[in-house]
Amino acid sequence: MFNNGFERHEFACQCGCGFNTVDIETLFVLEELRVWFGKPVTIISGCRCWKHNEEVKKLDSNYVPKTSKSQHLFGRAVDISVKDVSPRFVYEYLNQLYPDKYGVGKYKTFTHLDTRPERARW
Repeated sequence: MFNNGFERHEFACQCGCGFNTVDIETLFVLEELRVWFGKPVTIISGCRCWKHNEEVKKLDSNYVPKTSKSQHLFGRAVDISVKDVSPRFVYEYLNQLYPDKYGVGKYKTFTHLDTRPERARW
């Protein structure tokens, strides 16, 4: 268990390969979310090895093999949900808290967060 209550297995690649390295800055932001909302934060997808990331990316209509720059590959991205909080509201909060850095994406059922140094939004 990390000091903030998250457990390493929550971030593990879903293919079972064992990749579960997590960026400390990502953990810090997740803890900020949990404290701010006062609710559990669920990791839907964390680390991804190349093979698993390719499988996930194939679901995208713009898929180009082996070209991903996904931050999941580096252990600094998570797809999350916050209990009883809409992904839109989580997105808006992260966008307000970190207007000039990180990657934040809004989807129907989850919010993407990554700790890349530059700003990216979708």
